[in-house]
Amino acid sequence: MTASADRQTYFPGLRRRGFLAAAGGAAGLGALTLAGCSGGADTRASSDTGASTGKGAGTPRRGGRVRAAFAGGGASETLDPHLGNLFADAARSKALFDKLADYGADLSAVPRLARTWEPNAGLDRWTVTLRQAEFHDGKPVTAADVLYSYRRIADPDKAYRARASLEPVDLKASRATGERTVEFVLKRPTAEFPNVLAAFGTYIVQDGAAEFDRAPIGSGPFRFVSFSPGRSTVLRRNDTHWDGAPHLDELEFLVANEESARINALLGGQIEYAHELAPATGRAHEKAGGIEIVRLRNSAMQAFAMKTDRPPFDDPRVREAFFLIADRQELVNGALSGAGETGNDLFGKGYEYYADELPQREQDIGRARRLLRQAGAEGMKVTLDTSAVAAGFTEAAGIFRDQAARAGVTVDVRMGSKDSYWKDILDSGTLCCYRSGAMPIESHISQRLLTDSTTNATKWQDANFDALYRQAQSTRDTTARAALYGRMQRQLHSEGGFLVWGFGDWILGTARSLRGVAREAPANTLDWARFDKVWLA
Repeated sequence: MTASADRQTYFPGLRRRGFLAAAGGAAGLGALTLAGCSGGADTRASSDTGASTGKGAGTPRRGGRVRAAFAGGGASETLDPHLGNLFADAARSKALFDKLADYGADLSAVPRLARTWEPNAGLDRWTVTLRQAEFHDGKPVTAADVLYSYRRIADPDKAYRARASLEPVDLKASRATGERTVEFVLKRPTAEFPNVLAAFGTYIVQDGAAEFDRAPIGSGPFRFVSFSPGRSTVLRRNDTHWDGAPHLDELEFLVANEESARINALLGGQIEYAHELAPATGRAHEKAGGIEIVRLRNSAMQAFAMKTDRPPFDDPRVREAFFLIADRQELVNGALSGAGETGNDLFGKGYEYYADELPQREQDIGRARRLLRQAGAEGMKVTLDTSAVAAGFTEAAGIFRDQAARAGVTVDVRMGSKDSYWKDILDSGTLCCYRSGAMPIESHISQRLLTDSTTNATKWQDANFDALYRQAQSTRDTTARAALYGRMQRQLHSEGGFLVWGFGDWILGTARSLRGVAREAPANTLDWARFDKVWLA
């Protein structure tokens, strides 16, 4: 038997908000509530994936309510799936709505509402065929709904998160060729077009839908029951979902911005799922036995970003010296409390197209000193911008300062504002702490490494690199495309601006009674926050 949604227990005010694939974040406002008590081919669409679960998960059992606590956005929260920016927004949207595609554990696109996708020979027109699916009011999901959703997202007068992801699509020329068939016309050849379909925030809503906070109608695995911004969202099982009905009767999302509130509520049995725990919290409870700690590997790239368009990092010898100064294991151990693995100055470890054949770079202080001497930068001083905006940033800055001193480099650590850090570091400064969540390697390149990329934090600009990207996007064969991405990554490994020192685990806490939680899915991928696949033992 599930508890009434109006039974509430209050916890301290919120201070921290989660953040998503692109690095970012801001402080939240208001009061929070934890409510209720426990209840019982290379260009073709591949097959669907299911949630991977831990050992001893057992046979799924139907029924009960799961309460999941996330950092939220206060009274400004909305259920509009095109406006979300936080992990809480993404989890709620995933429960209520569907996308045409989503990302698998290796960040390749897998189909959801799209049954197939097929390009033309020039890779500038893609035909997407929808599966048979229904909205919560029984109406079918159609091509008209898809085109309305994408055109809504692309509205230049709105601040919808996925608008940039849809930039390659000519939505005026795109059209429905059948009730469940859409022809997308692209502005240029785009071999990785399925990544557009899977992009964060590209949810399909009903044609004409504009109001979502009172009675949103999606096609997702859960139906709307109630929504109190900054407090609670209650959903009920959708028995007719195309991917099968959830095991749970009900799902409740609760807002708890302080990590201490989330872990204490979990330990006290007031929730079954606590999102985004600190490494120290995970380590403290991993062997205690009272709760389960789930580590989602390779969920967050940890790096220092060097501005390659200005001194001292406009000299590739200085950049290589900094690559060699870093003791990556010391950074992982100290800044991430060991909750991660070392990086190799490339984004996307373990993802599709990752150049894992490149040798692991190790600390070499002697060679770093020689390179700095050759560059006339011996005894140099540099300012490293950091902030408490993300876990481990201030610790990483202090550790790297001490490592650089061994090479005769003086690093002055400068603390920035949590509220404006991501905006401040995009264009200003020369060296900064940087973090990125999961996204395809192609998306990382297009958003952050091309000459005209809007979030190019390293100011990396190389005409040959841009040309290789365009060639990759015009290459139909996966093997040939992978070879081009390999060439690009070898160049970045040699002379790029991202000193990628680690990949942090994303840490969740769950009640021991909660089963079916994916353990192989980085944050922001299909099987992350798959509450339609969990159950209560």
